[in-house]
Amino acid sequence: MSLLAVGTVAFDDIETPWGRAEMAIGGAATYITLAASHFLNDLRLVSVIGDDFPQDMLSFMRQRGINLEGLQVKENEKSFFWAGRYHNNMNSRDTLDTQLNVLATFDPVLPESYKDTEYLMLGNLTPAVQLRVIEQMNKRPKLIALDTMNFWMDIAWDSLMEVLGKIDMLIINDEEARQLSGEHSLVKAAHKIHALGPRFLVIKKGEHGALLFEGDKLFFAPALPLQEVIDPTGAGDTFAGGFMGYIAKTEDISFENMKRAIIYGSAMASFCVEQFSVEALKSLNAAQINERVQRFVELVNFDLVMEI
Repeated sequence: MSLLAVGTVAFDDIETPWGRAEMAIGGAATYITLAASHFLNDLRLVSVIGDDFPQDMLSFMRQRGINLEGLQVKENEKSFFWAGRYHNNMNSRDTLDTQLNVLATFDPVLPESYKDTEYLMLGNLTPAVQLRVIEQMNKRPKLIALDTMNFWMDIAWDSLMEVLGKIDMLIINDEEARQLSGEHSLVKAAHKIHALGPRFLVIKKGEHGALLFEGDKLFFAPALPLQEVIDPTGAGDTFAGGFMGYIAKTEDISFENMKRAIIYGSAMASFCVEQFSVEALKSLNAAQINERVQRFVELVNFDLVMEI
């Protein structure tokens, strides 16, 4: 079972009510692959960095089974950088700085060894880059999942519509689902988004959990109440990595198995937010993940002892 993740490998400068992390390791592909590495040992990554990215982090990623053959390194250039500040409720943030750097001219090139990958996770990038990746595959992956954002809906609508017609699953948040569909009701939004191409839809609602749709089928997974949320950066990508890692490990893309995948993805995201950057994902083990998943099970499990 192999999983290819396409997205940013980057630096973040993060400020939250709990402190600040400067030049912290970040990027969608970083979070996705590190989360998925707890399920798989055949991971492939496509991204671009400058020669300023730390070698020890790249070595750690390789140790986690992440193949970096598709990671372009641009000499004498800087990696993508994002800086943001979170508010007290941690549900909103202000972008303070964005430096595209090497990402401004990124042209994804898939090594030959990547072109038969079985599962594909397209992280949040321009739709043109996402399309370029799909077009380089030798055969269609068993499942293509994609993340996008409001920005691409505003400036690259036609390209986004084209890529949505080529994927199986869309993973977005509730605000993005409403903008994409023009519907406030998430149930109505899901039906309109299905019509654009994706068979499956995951709508993330942050601390309020996540919804899974396939046609008229609907599943809701709660978020785990946590004592402290230190840094929400990368939680959505960690969710996607845990979700896709579980799907690829089990090789089952049924709706019933995706319910389980949502719980595993949510569990991984719950670890991510407890520390700055990717630190929580680096130190996790299987026992901790299984214990956290069990807490999710206990959160929603009950016996019906009578009917009214």
